[in-house]
Amino acid sequence: MDRDIRTVDDVMALLDGLFAPEADRWTGGAAGWWDGFYADRSRPVPFFVGKPDENLVSYVERGLLAPGARVLDLGCGPGRNALYLASLGCEVDAVDLSPAAIAWAGERARETGAKVRFHCGNAFDADRPGGPYDLVYDSGCFHHLPPHRRVSYLALLDRVLAPGGHFGLACFAAGPGGMGSELPDASFYRENREGGLHGGLAYTPGALRRVFAGLTEVELRRMRDEPHESPRFGEPFLWTALFRHAGA
Repeated sequence: MDRDIRTVDDVMALLDGLFAPEADRWTGGAAGWWDGFYADRSRPVPFFVGKPDENLVSYVERGLLAPGARVLDLGCGPGRNALYLASLGCEVDAVDLSPAAIAWAGERARETGAKVRFHCGNAFDADRPGGPYDLVYDSGCFHHLPPHRRVSYLALLDRVLAPGGHFGLACFAAGPGGMGSELPDASFYRENREGGLHGGLAYTPGALRRVFAGLTEVELRRMRDEPHESPRFGEPFLWTALFRHAGA
């Protein structure tokens, strides 16, 4: 007889286990799936390109990120945003579950001379970078989390985001022209556990405002569609959001 649920971490592990192992995209056990995803670098995956997000560039151009800022890049993939921020003189920690993604990002860093501290593992783990960070940036990680892991995500932000610092996000947009599953949260536990998250969860602006209600909204809009020749990455099936920690 199991009666060993005592902590929030115990509850999170229990809920993680409700999903089939092959549906996992968010725990340390998902590293192999993501390695397979990154194995063929020639695949026409939009974010395989070595370009920073257009909204991230706009934050820099508007003076919202000071030179030398400390930055945490969550789910960094091949490192395109981390390398851009490092090129500006930022002190960058970048985390990803996939050894293959970290290896690719490391190669790009060596080619460009960018200095980034890459960490392979789960950002929620206690031994991950501890901050405080002037910017926590997430392009494509948040929408791969099941609903219960938003609790872990918010706890991470609360732990590592510096007072007055910013949190930037790019995630799947619900509605016409968007991407991701629009199933209600409860459906992923009641009847959809074997199917996982259908590639990721879609969000509305209202949903993002509710999730991140503890932060001050600076901007929330669709990502701009950038042409192929642009030096910036932009796909309109994503929301971009920027929030500020209310501390002084």
